[in-house]
Amino acid sequence: MIPINILLIDDHALFAKSLEIAFEDYAEVDNFSIIQDIANVISAIEDFEPDITLIDINLSNISNEDGLELAKNIISSGCKTKIVMLTGYDLPVYRHEAKKIGVSGFINKNIMPDKLLEILIEINKGTFYFPKSSGFVEELTDSEKQILQLLANGYKRKEIASIVFTSERTVSNHIQHIFDKLNVSSSLEAVTQGIKLGYIQPNYEE
Repeated sequence: MIPINILLIDDHALFAKSLEIAFEDYAEVDNFSIIQDIANVISAIEDFEPDITLIDINLSNISNEDGLELAKNIISSGCKTKIVMLTGYDLPVYRHEAKKIGVSGFINKNIMPDKLLEILIEINKGTFYFPKSSGFVEELTDSEKQILQLLANGYKRKEIASIVFTSERTVSNHIQHIFDKLNVSSSLEAVTQGIKLGYIQPNYEE
C-alpha cells in the first residue's frame, strides 16, 4: 500500500500536535502536516498535495468561517484532495450538510488514532464514511432555521415577524412546519430538538 499524505486544518494546537505525534508511528502515513493560517489554504493544499484534508467544523480561533464553509470553498476550487470533517460537533445537521457539499467523510474526534487511520485509508481508496444517525429529521428551510434560532434567542412571534419582515400569521405557519418536521408540540421542545440536531448554532467560546 502506498502511504498517504494527510493535512489537518484545526484551530486547537494541542489536538493537532497530539494527532501528528500519534501518526508518526504508522508506516501508512507518509507525511502529516498542520496548517492554522488558512488565508492561503488553497495554495497550501496545492503545494502539499495531501491525499486527505481533515477539517474541524469549529475554526473560530483562526477563521471567520466554519469548517463546512471552508470545505465547500476547497471543493469548489477543484483541489485534488479528499475532504473529511474531523470534529467534536457531531450533529445530524452537520453530517447532512457535509454530505451535501461533497465531502468524503464525517468523523467524531472521539476516536482512537488507529481506527481513524483505518477509516482514512478506506476513504483514500474511494469509499465514503458517514455514520448513520437516528436523529436526523426532514431538513428545515433557511427561513425555518432562522425562525428557530430566533425562538432560541427568546423572541416572541410578533417580534420575529418584525425581524424577518413578514406577517405574524406567516411566522406561525413557519413555526407549525418546524414543529411538524421536528416532531414536537411546543417552542421549548423545538429549541431543545434544534440544539440536539445542530440547527441552533452552538456557542464556540471555550
